[in-house]
Amino acid sequence: MQNLIAAEPDLHHAENSWSTQRKPTGQDPNSPEFIDRKVKGLLNKLTMEKFDSIAAQILEWANRSVQEVDGRTLIQVIRLVFEKATDEAAWSEMYARLCRFLMERISQDVRDEGIKNADGKPIAGGNLFRKYLLNRCQEDFERGWSAKESAMLAAASKAEDDKAVAAAAEKAGGGEEVLYSDEYYASQKAKRRGLGLVKFIGELFKLQMLTERIMHECIKKLLSNVENPEEEEIESLCKLLATVGQALDTPKARNHMDIYFARMQELSNSSQISSRIQYMLLDIIELRGRKWVSRTQVAAPTTIAEVHQKVSHSESIVGPLPG
Repeated sequence: MQNLIAAEPDLHHAENSWSTQRKPTGQDPNSPEFIDRKVKGLLNKLTMEKFDSIAAQILEWANRSVQEVDGRTLIQVIRLVFEKATDEAAWSEMYARLCRFLMERISQDVRDEGIKNADGKPIAGGNLFRKYLLNRCQEDFERGWSAKESAMLAAASKAEDDKAVAAAAEKAGGGEEVLYSDEYYASQKAKRRGLGLVKFIGELFKLQMLTERIMHECIKKLLSNVENPEEEEIESLCKLLATVGQALDTPKARNHMDIYFARMQELSNSSQISSRIQYMLLDIIELRGRKWVSRTQVAAPTTIAEVHQKVSHSESIVGPLPG
C-alpha cells in the first residue's frame, strides 16, 4: 500500500536554518536582557575614583534611546540606577551624582513621542530624563510603602515563629546558627530598600534635581498616620530629615518645619512606638536645635575603601545584613 504521508524534511541539520542563525536573547545587543547585564556590570564598577569614566559608559547606553520613539532604554537605565541606589544607601550620594551627570549630558535627540510639552512637542534630552526620574521617584515612593507594609504584615507572624525557634534552640544549648525564614529576609530587604529610597530622594534634592514641594509632600506622607504610626515610616522620616533638613529649614519654610517637629516631639513621647524609634526622633529634634550641625561632623565615605571599613565596623556590632 502506498504511503500517503510524505516524509518530513529534516529541519535539524540545515546549515543555514533560522534557528542556527538566530542569536540567543541574552546575546542580542538590543535586547533588554543584554542591556541589563551590561549596565549592571558598569554600576558594580562605579566608584568615586572611577566616576567619570564609568558614568560616561553608562551615558552611552542611555543615549541608545536616540534610535527609539519611546525612550525605553533610558527608562531601563534609570530603573537600574534606582534599584542599585535603594539597595546601597551608603552610596546614594554617588548615584544621585550619576543621575545629575546623565541629565546634563543626555543627547537632545533622545525623545518620547508620548510625552509632549506645552507647545505639543515631544519632551527631549535632559528635560525628558528629569521627567522620567520624577515619575520613578513618585511611583517608588507611593507604591513602595503599601507594598512594604503588606510584606511586613505577612512576615510578622512568621518572624514570631522564627524568634520562638531561636529561643528554644538557645535554651536547649544547641549552639547552632539559627536560620530565619525567607519571609524574614524579604521583609528586612524591603525595609532596607525603603530607607535607601528616602536617602536617595534626599540626595537628589540636594543636587537640585527634585523640588522643595516634593520633599514636603514626602515628609507629610511619612507623618500622615497620626493614630497608628508605622515605625518604618518614622524611621524613614528621620533618615530623610537627616539628609535634607538643613537645606529645607529656610525662613520661607519655617512654619512647615515647626509643624513637622511639633508632631515629631509628640511622637517621641508616644507609647505606641519603640524606644529605638523614640531616640531616633529625639536625635533629629536635637540636630535641628544645633542648627543641623552634627556632634561629630564626620564626612560621608567617598572611597570604596572607606565604605568597606564603615560596613565592616557596622557588621562587627550588629551582624551582617540579610541578602
